Amino acid sequence: MRGLLILVFLCGALSGSKGQAIIGYYSGDARAIDRVPVGQLTHIIFGFCYLRGDRLYATRTDSLVLRKLAGLKKAHPSLKILLSLGGWGGCKTCSQVFSSSEGRERFAHSVLDLTRYFQTDGIDIDWEFPTLGGYRGHPYAASDGSNLIALLRTLRDTLGASKEISFILAGFSPYLRGCVDVVEAAGIVDRIDLMTYDMIGSRSPVTGHHTPLYSTALQQESVDNAVRYLDSLGVPLHKVAVGAAFYGRLFVHVPEVGHGLYQPGRFSRFISMRQIRRHYTLANGYREYWDDSARAPYMYNAARRSFLTYDNERSIAAKAAYVKEKGLNGIFFWELRLDLPRDGLLSVISQSFLKSNGPL
Repeated sequence: MRGLLILVFLCGALSGSKGQAIIGYYSGDARAIDRVPVGQLTHIIFGFCYLRGDRLYATRTDSLVLRKLAGLKKAHPSLKILLSLGGWGGCKTCSQVFSSSEGRERFAHSVLDLTRYFQTDGIDIDWEFPTLGGYRGHPYAASDGSNLIALLRTLRDTLGASKEISFILAGFSPYLRGCVDVVEAAGIVDRIDLMTYDMIGSRSPVTGHHTPLYSTALQQESVDNAVRYLDSLGVPLHKVAVGAAFYGRLFVHVPEVGHGLYQPGRFSRFISMRQIRRHYTLANGYREYWDDSARAPYMYNAARRSFLTYDNERSIAAKAAYVKEKGLNGIFFWELRLDLPRDGLLSVISQSFLKSNGPL
């Protein structure tokens, strides 16, 4: 009986309640994946492949990782492995390459070649960010939005219906409202990965929650704000996955007012969940607080005037419940290497998707 229960748990973790997806980005080597509880995932997105000219390119090291990831499907037949293009700083020539039909077609055929070669299951386009720009020095143009749609159509025509296509959609309002025709994109792709982390970024002069579930009086950007906007456009919510962060953002020189929340400060660095649990403790002067309006945690160290915004077990469980309640596609996150090796945030997601819906 115990063995049967374990089998039921693992199958449920892969399928999720109502079929929700659990999608983890992975940017490690071929060995570190062995420490990941792969059975709790429905998808692994390899981050990242890049453009070489107008073709998707994987280095020799990347190839070793991709072969290892694809090999996981022998033990986990339902697991999907996706290639990914871009990431922060990884799409310098995207605007130029995807501005022509020839560039889009050559790229799409290179994606088909690599998916066949590695026996993977599709492509994730993580272009940050069409029409709006992102990484300093990377070109962008007003036509990027329409070119992204054309790229997605070319990919679908080339890859066919059997391969998955997803793309990153930034969850903050300036990008959501008009940069990409999301309704048209939703009719092409399998999944829209709504990037609902980094809502407070490295350029922000004021602290806040970088991945809150709900908006507050002092911060509009949130998971719920972005989902409600997409819903108002008529985007099918079963194609929308929301983002979670397995890392925090540390701000320094933050006044003690309000335990540092919504105060002036300077972004310092990213902190992995493993580091947070090991070093950012009460014993080291970091006191944890909970914002019930945002459904988000934060920490403040009065002696160091340091503020930390992040996801924890409580906020991740709240997001999972929200996903089930709204009938969303699932949760994706950056990234697998940052989690605790056991009983981490991934485990909270998979366990939450097995439970019946309840109040958030």
